[in-house]
Amino acid sequence: MHVVICPGIHAPELTQQFIQGLKTKSIQRDNFLIFPSHDYAVLSPLHVLQFLRSQLGNPQRRSPPIVFIAFSAGVVGAITAANLWQSLGGQVLALIAIDGWGVPLFGNFPLHRLSHDYFTHWSSGMLGSGSADFYAEPAVDHLTLWRSPQTVSGCYVKNSQLIARMTAADFAIALLEQYEE
Repeated sequence: MHVVICPGIHAPELTQQFIQGLKTKSIQRDNFLIFPSHDYAVLSPLHVLQFLRSQLGNPQRRSPPIVFIAFSAGVVGAITAANLWQSLGGQVLALIAIDGWGVPLFGNFPLHRLSHDYFTHWSSGMLGSGSADFYAEPAVDHLTLWRSPQTVSGCYVKNSQLIARMTAADFAIALLEQYEE
């Protein structure tokens, strides 16, 4: 499995801090593919798809399954790129949208939202969410959720029911481990 990371429009260092916040031995970080942009290219599914093809080749030729992790504006390009990749024969295991407020989520694969506060969680859910989602409680600012997921406490909810309190990093790691199996 490869993890395709589609950052938002911010300094690239924040993405490296996000990856460091996902400290786990079970997830191989050398399988992380980071879309190399901190500008408006993250909004373009065609740029994301072109990146996937350059890294993984033709999706019809037994490319490895992928999980997308997208943040903020990166969710815009990632959700359509994931659907395109799948329509071209690639296998998308899931898409994890981190603070993709206002971005509709759709696809024939599992979808998950992580939000920096309850309002964002609730209002984004109207545009599609997964059966397992997370929101920060207490609320944090937008970039903190990406820069330091290991410090963000919150609620893991499944079908709108509170399952557990944990950090955003623990939630994301649990999802990655689930899809790696």
